[in-house]
Amino acid sequence: MNAMITDTRANAVIEVRGDLRREMVRATLRALGRSLVTALGTLLIVLVLWQAVISFTKVSPYVAKGPADVWAWLVSGKDATTHLSDILGLVGVTLVDTVAGFVAGMVAALVLAVVFRLSRGVQTAVMPIALLLRSVPLVAIAPVIILITGIGSPASVAVIGGIVVLFPALANIMFGLASASPQALDVVRVYGGGTWTAIRKVALPSALPSIFAATRISVPGAITGALLAEWLSTGTGVGGMINKYITQAQFSALWSAVVIVTLIALVLYNLVQLAENVVLTRMGLRR
Repeated sequence: MNAMITDTRANAVIEVRGDLRREMVRATLRALGRSLVTALGTLLIVLVLWQAVISFTKVSPYVAKGPADVWAWLVSGKDATTHLSDILGLVGVTLVDTVAGFVAGMVAALVLAVVFRLSRGVQTAVMPIALLLRSVPLVAIAPVIILITGIGSPASVAVIGGIVVLFPALANIMFGLASASPQALDVVRVYGGGTWTAIRKVALPSALPSIFAATRISVPGAITGALLAEWLSTGTGVGGMINKYITQAQFSALWSAVVIVTLIALVLYNLVQLAENVVLTRMGLRR
């Protein structure tokens, strides 16, 4: 009799686990579908707006290039292979600079958010300085950063890109850490855990949606910071070539470079959103 009851319970547990697994797969597929639809819709809207601006403004066709012009210059026109190779080479340099700024900014934001959570005194001392720096336009302080780190140095790229990423990411991560469940934090304290244990076991997992949001917002910001650093400091990549394209009246190259960088920003943004939807759905943090 006991054996039969045990077998029945085991079968019930297996059945419940199977139902949960199937529901998790369905939720993940729904998250993937929503992310793909959002990405395609965003791309379509950008193309329509781009063509509308070109069609309904009085900008000279010699300067303004539409989607068909960029496609012909990069893909189907004469010397398109050479053009595409040159642009992709510049975009590759910009992506490397983007990664440097993104990593520097996100790591600094995460470390500062945890330190502020551990010590209110440090937060009180440092946050006013951070807010002051946030209120100063980056273009105004970029020359000072370049003088300190050196013109054309990789450090200037990491610092300028990192500053663009740092402040929005810091605000999001701090909000996520502060939204941790008080009951869960109390449980950690009751069992003898300290502040660091509470942050590691409770606050950081509960802040995962905010960390993903900070990552999603920071990707376009890191690209902007990389372009700015290339324009003011290194003179390489897409940012370093923009002025040259303008002065040499190479408007097709200019538009093509801007379009590819924008497309990459949209793709990276949607990839982060896709990862966010899948991870949070599988963790049960999003319906």
